[in-house]
Amino acid sequence: MPAAIAIVAYRPEHADALVALWRASFQHGVGVAVPNSVQEHRRYLEERLLPEATLHVALRDGAVAGFIASTPAAVLQLYVHVDHLGQGIGTRLLDLAKARSDGTLWLYTFASNTRAQRFYEHHGFDIVARGFEPELQQDDIRYEWARGVQRPRGDRGPGSASPPGIA
Repeated sequence: MPAAIAIVAYRPEHADALVALWRASFQHGVGVAVPNSVQEHRRYLEERLLPEATLHVALRDGAVAGFIASTPAAVLQLYVHVDHLGQGIGTRLLDLAKARSDGTLWLYTFASNTRAQRFYEHHGFDIVARGFEPELQQDDIRYEWARGVQRPRGDRGPGSASPPGIA
């Protein structure tokens, strides 16, 4: 039986493991390698993400198993270690963001990340727009969630009558 998960506030000693997890999970989910170096990724964490968002880390046996960076309005990053997918860690992190929100959240995911799409749609997020992320040259999807809004299964908002292929 796997060890219990503890959700804690981010601390600087989590940085190396968090960046390694983030890179591996991104490549697993999106299907492309992160184009930036580890140092650039770490700098992005420290100089952009930490000032903008609150970070929480999921720990299993003291090791980083997932993390979320969120604001009261948005989920900026949510990644779970590939060895821990499907174990409820992402749900716990997302539930934390929902509880800390103002009642609505928005986020983006890449169109190639069908696992993330299923996850967010399962958790009440609706597709509101499709676009293109120019830096990584990837199609993306904007999702929104509102507390108390429940739609019948299959009604996931504009443009979602035929969701992308399920992997």
